[in-house]
Amino acid sequence: MGKIISVANQKGGVGKTTTAVNLSAALAVMEYKVLLVDADPQANATSGVGIDPETLENSLYECLLGQCKIEDCLVESDMPNLDVLPTRIDLVGAEVELVNEKRREYFMTNVLSSVKDKYDFILIDCSPSLGLITVNALTASNSVIIPIQSEYFALEGLGKLLNTVRIIQTRLNPQLTIEGLLITMYDSRLRLARQVVEDVRSHFKQMVFDTLIYRNTKLAEAPSCGKSVIMYDADCNGSINYMNLASEILKRNNIIE
Repeated sequence: MGKIISVANQKGGVGKTTTAVNLSAALAVMEYKVLLVDADPQANATSGVGIDPETLENSLYECLLGQCKIEDCLVESDMPNLDVLPTRIDLVGAEVELVNEKRREYFMTNVLSSVKDKYDFILIDCSPSLGLITVNALTASNSVIIPIQSEYFALEGLGKLLNTVRIIQTRLNPQLTIEGLLITMYDSRLRLARQVVEDVRSHFKQMVFDTLIYRNTKLAEAPSCGKSVIMYDADCNGSINYMNLASEILKRNNIIE
C-alpha cells in the first residue's frame, strides 16, 4: 500500500508546490511508483509537470464530487513512474459544494482508496489555507511534510498548522504523523537564514529534516518549462537537494538503509 504524504502550510510562498513536484520526481527517478495529487486550485503542480489545466476533461474536482472515477482522471507525466491527478481552478468551488455533505472530510480518502495500492508514494500538494480541501488531504494522509522558508517570519502560523494537525489526529485520522519540517529557500550566505535553521532545529529537533533546500535559479526556472528540476537540469543543486530529501524520507521509513 502506498504511503500518502501531504505537503502543507497555510502560509503561501514557502515552497509547497516546488517540494511536492520535485520530491515526486526524485522518488520516481529512484524507481518508486509515485502519484502526484494537485489539491490546490491554482493548479501550479499540474502545470509544473507540463499539463495544461485548460485542456483537462476531468480533474480532482470531478473525482471529489463523484462525477467520475479517479482512473479516468489520472495523467501520465513525461517521467517514468510518475502519474498525476491534476486540477483546475474550479476546485475552489468544491469546498462550497462539499460543506453540507455527511463525512465531508473523507471525500479525498474515498477518491484515493481505489488506487493507493498501485503506488509506493502518493504526494498531495495542498493549497495555502486550512480549508476543507486541505483538511480532506490531511485526513487521507499517513503523514505531512511542512515546508518552512528560512526567513524572518518562518514560524509565523506554524502553531496554527500544528494545532490543525492535532485536531485531525484526534477527530479524523489518528494515524496522521508529521513526516518532517523542511527548510526551504536557504541561503547560507545570510546570517538570518542560518539563525532560522538553528532556531527551528533547536525547537523541533528530530522533526526537522537534515536536508536543506537551497535557493537555486534552476529550481525557480523549471516550472516555467513545465518540468521538474530533475528533468530540467539533473546536475543542479536543486536536483541534488531533492534527491537527498527523497533518500532521507526512504531512510526514515526504513525502506533503505
